[in-house]
Amino acid sequence: MSAEEDAPEPEKPAGTDEESETDAQLFERWAVTGFEYNDPSTKRYITVTPVEHTMGRHAGKQFQKSEVSIVERLINRLMQTDSNTGKKQQATRIVRQAFEEVHDRTDENPIQVLVTAVENAAPREETVRLKYGGISVPQAVDVAPQRRVDQALKFLAEGAYNASFKSPTDAHEALADQLTGAANYDVQTYAINQKEENERVAAAAR
Repeated sequence: MSAEEDAPEPEKPAGTDEESETDAQLFERWAVTGFEYNDPSTKRYITVTPVEHTMGRHAGKQFQKSEVSIVERLINRLMQTDSNTGKKQQATRIVRQAFEEVHDRTDENPIQVLVTAVENAAPREETVRLKYGGISVPQAVDVAPQRRVDQALKFLAEGAYNASFKSPTDAHEALADQLTGAANYDVQTYAINQKEENERVAAAAR
């Protein structure tokens, strides 16, 4: 046996193997792998990464928002209100606390609850206005998968905002209510109610 065969293999430097990437956790607690996707149409548009703030690196690229983590996209949606505009750290804190609340209620990874909530709250049909000789006629159309995810995040953020604005309910509790309710497909939840309403109007306009 030669000396080369007896020599031990050199150790890989820290941070170069694939395991170091998969071991990264969101908010230093929640795993970002091993999720179940029930809707194959939206799976490629629901990205989960351990990064909650990408510093807007995808902002100038068309259709690159789907590469942003679904958690950061929820954070960005929460900022689209009068009181939270531009307050990224505050919105991030709300989501972090909401995830803690969701975990206490369900004993599950809150990111999995978010993924399920987005799938359940994503409308499949909506209506557009077509003009025929000056007359507007509603027409039902299928919703693209990317827009379905956008609409689901919008409904979740609006539901949390409506439930916490001028209310004793804290923002993180309202968001946790929306996430758990949408994940369980509770029609009393704002996000599921809006989805059902959109699909009902679309069904009437077929």
